[in-house]
Amino acid sequence: MAEEKKGVSRRDFLKTGSIAAGTLVGGGLIGGLVGYNMKRNTKTTSKETKEDVKETPSTRGLMFFQKQHDFNVLAEACERIFPEDDLGPGAIGLEVPYFIDNQLAGSYGSNATNYMLGPFHEGEATQGTQTPMLRSEIFLLGVQQMDKEAKKRFDGDFTKIADKEKDEILTDLQNDDIKMKGVNSSEFFNLLRSVTLEGAYADPIYNGNLNMEGWRMKGFPGHQMSYKEVIEQEDFQEMEPKPINSMY
Repeated sequence: MAEEKKGVSRRDFLKTGSIAAGTLVGGGLIGGLVGYNMKRNTKTTSKETKEDVKETPSTRGLMFFQKQHDFNVLAEACERIFPEDDLGPGAIGLEVPYFIDNQLAGSYGSNATNYMLGPFHEGEATQGTQTPMLRSEIFLLGVQQMDKEAKKRFDGDFTKIADKEKDEILTDLQNDDIKMKGVNSSEFFNLLRSVTLEGAYADPIYNGNLNMEGWRMKGFPGHQMSYKEVIEQEDFQEMEPKPINSMY
């Protein structure tokens, strides 16, 4: 695809530090990469056969999701936020969905470090969402809501509908135009976007950032034992990234 047809390329987007923090980009559009994806041409249509649709890898076991379909819906949503392109793999290729699954099965999913007692009143925008729901509950509800919206709007599973149709649903989640019980849909979307980026750039020990490809796309060296050989060099140094477990 020609560069002028892509809008903002992921190569340009990755050059900014804001992506690692999940900064909102594009006003009312989906923050991060999905915003510019909506401008991209796609060959995917809602009438594709099963063989034409990219299948989510299933060679690893799941720790949180009990239904493979729910996990596949999550994976497709992550891929729209962090898509594969000429620069490198997307969320699925980086195994971000497995990172999220593992996180939801642990202390992140159970809000272990959060104060979770009431009262739960609607707060100001600066106070964040006040909800008794755990992150694991929010994610499961959100994934199932995306699939319901796909069936209602496009008569198909979220994993089978066109990319632009997925983007429409994700945009409405971000804008709070989809009602969810117990939590605002924008809260789910913000969590999904944030943890997708975390999975793309976290140390591989946490089961994302497969083969450190996320680091390679940003030129991040990972966990080097020392920079003494290059510290005095004025030119940018390209280094093979190293995971944290390489230090032991």
